[in-house]
Amino acid sequence: MTNISGLRRLKPIEAKKRIAKNLLKIKQQLTKQGVPHRNINDTLLLASWNIRDFDSNKFKHGKRLPESLYYIAEIISAFDIVALQEINDNLSSFRKLMYHLGPSWDFIATDVAGNNERMVFVFDANKVRFRDIAGEIVLKYQGENPTKKEIQDFADEVKDLSAKDFKKLIDEKNQLNPNRQFNRTPFLVAFQSGWFKFKLCTVHLFFGADSGVKLQRRIREIREIAKLLKKRADNDKSDNFILLGDFNIVSPEHETMKALTDNGFTVPQEIHKTNVKQTKFYDQIAFRLKEKTLMPGAANVFRFKRAVFRDNEFDTYKADIKKISKSAKSMTAAELKAYYKTWRTFQMSDHDLLWVELKIDFSDEYLKDRMSED
Repeated sequence: MTNISGLRRLKPIEAKKRIAKNLLKIKQQLTKQGVPHRNINDTLLLASWNIRDFDSNKFKHGKRLPESLYYIAEIISAFDIVALQEINDNLSSFRKLMYHLGPSWDFIATDVAGNNERMVFVFDANKVRFRDIAGEIVLKYQGENPTKKEIQDFADEVKDLSAKDFKKLIDEKNQLNPNRQFNRTPFLVAFQSGWFKFKLCTVHLFFGADSGVKLQRRIREIREIAKLLKKRADNDKSDNFILLGDFNIVSPEHETMKALTDNGFTVPQEIHKTNVKQTKFYDQIAFRLKEKTLMPGAANVFRFKRAVFRDNEFDTYKADIKKISKSAKSMTAAELKAYYKTWRTFQMSDHDLLWVELKIDFSDEYLKDRMSED
């Protein structure tokens, strides 16, 4: 249960009542949308959530309201461990979120990387144990310095180009440079829950564009991290590997997904659209597990806007939007109402949380193996 004791001090009273009512709605929606109740011994509830721009306000839509932190904490607390993306440099709002989660919750974060973002694992330490291994993943240097001939060939290629075409050529070569690192460094951490030992790697991979060299760069990032972890998993006989986060996957049939599955990672049978508009397959949880019996059980997304910041609540937040969002200052009444659907994604997210249930109690299998020994 989250730390909600501070609610009694909130003012005005209408906001306090709304938050209390909405927290109950979140609980009801978690059950209604099929999220299992957490238990101590049998299963692990693992989730991934890109929480949009948490909480830099670099896009000038306003910092998150206190109530938004209550809602985000309530959703996270329904799971045992959650990989978070887009956590920004300043952790002050994040530490308030951790306070709402309560004293048993802990986190492990990276330093900032691309877009000034961190990768973070948040977990209930009563259920999940950090196994003292954590690191950001970088690629090995792929090539050597160019030869004199390669330098001359490039000079001949660009000598007649306009400044605009030269810039375009350099950008294309830069996007596909084999020595280029990940835009945001993947984060690998070792955990254990019950009998289940696992290494989690969370990613927020490059988006770029829907076509051309920037799409090819995205595909390369997916392929490289999957290939690297496949090699790690093949050489590691004791751990299960789980790769999760925001891959910017286009569709189950697209090359972006094949870059993941061609390297031996499996995803839950039913693939879900994870953006709040329910049009994209950006987020995934993919597995390389030691035994088939470990394959994930239930998996789904949690659609938070069925409980909070719903489509019909513009009037509830109209005053807040005007107060905190610089983007709203010069809007007409009609523009402001349309803007609400964008603004709320900076209060919660433009992604829904993706989750999966995993078995962690293998005591029966262990005892049966002992019985069969000579």
